[in-house]
Amino acid sequence: MSIRGIAAFLVLPMVCGFATAQMQPGLSLQPQQQAPAATALPPTASVLGVTAPSAPADDRGVQVFRTRSDEVNVVFTVTDKHGKFIRDLKQSQFSILDNHRPPRQITNFAAETNLPLRVGLLIDASNSIRDRFVFEQQAASEFLQQIIRPATDKAFILAFNEIGEITQDFTGDPEKLTQGIKSIHPGGGTAMWDAVFSACRDKLMKEKDDQPVRRAIVLVSDGDDNQSRVVRQQAIEMAQRAGVIVYTISTNLSNIHDDGDHNLKKLADETGGRAFAPSKLHDLTDAFRDIREELRSQYSVFYKPDAFEANGEFRPIEIMAENKNLRVRAKKGYYVPRQ
Repeated sequence: MSIRGIAAFLVLPMVCGFATAQMQPGLSLQPQQQAPAATALPPTASVLGVTAPSAPADDRGVQVFRTRSDEVNVVFTVTDKHGKFIRDLKQSQFSILDNHRPPRQITNFAAETNLPLRVGLLIDASNSIRDRFVFEQQAASEFLQQIIRPATDKAFILAFNEIGEITQDFTGDPEKLTQGIKSIHPGGGTAMWDAVFSACRDKLMKEKDDQPVRRAIVLVSDGDDNQSRVVRQQAIEMAQRAGVIVYTISTNLSNIHDDGDHNLKKLADETGGRAFAPSKLHDLTDAFRDIREELRSQYSVFYKPDAFEANGEFRPIEIMAENKNLRVRAKKGYYVPRQ
């Protein structure tokens, strides 16, 4: 979901919080909402654990972007009880509640199957997935080869262990994306929440487009985290602020649902995505295929909420199908920037 221009301040860092082949490791600022004291970062520490040199006094400011609107966009998926996508429904077959009230006005409704994609593929490169890594690389490469349309879509590759590294920045070239995946080598701890947070804030939120796009993250991990500076709720809130749908693919093949799987499901549920838990390594390919199909089978609605205030608070959303046998999956709500 995106909020286009609610009277707001989006405070963004001057430099990114992870290393890339094109830029030096830089300073990453704190989350926009104040973090608990236990997760506060030292002044020179990146959110992904990369230490940056102290900036000159003239470079320590932040850029402030102001936008204004009271229009909200929600992307959602509809399936039957067997999980089959339903693509031909009309606006009159849904009801919407925003902050427990019907919208003041619905300005646009469409079955958006061909919106340009902006996808972040986040791959866990920690020691915990080393024995499964080659197959994961192959499945991820096939996914991007099949879903990215070079003329309209873009994706980036972010590998993470205790730090994050962009191995391929935004591009519509599937071959470059494949090389970005192949260049990843596992080892180290896991800072998953930092990776999600920075991918949303420093990549997907900053990518400027002159047309509506669909922003998504595909996260391949076992869901365990032992190195992050931000916590789970902060990562979820940043995805909601950036209008990012998160799909997760668990690499835990033990058939025992653990805390890592719970983390992945929570992240997907809160952002309107879906959590996949393959029971066998070869089922990873099926999970990527289902994500590919879903990204081309979603609805989009724009509306103006009733009793709207630019107060920085969270507004819950509920979308319901008239047919009670259908299931609607959307993000749980959004944060209103403060005026």
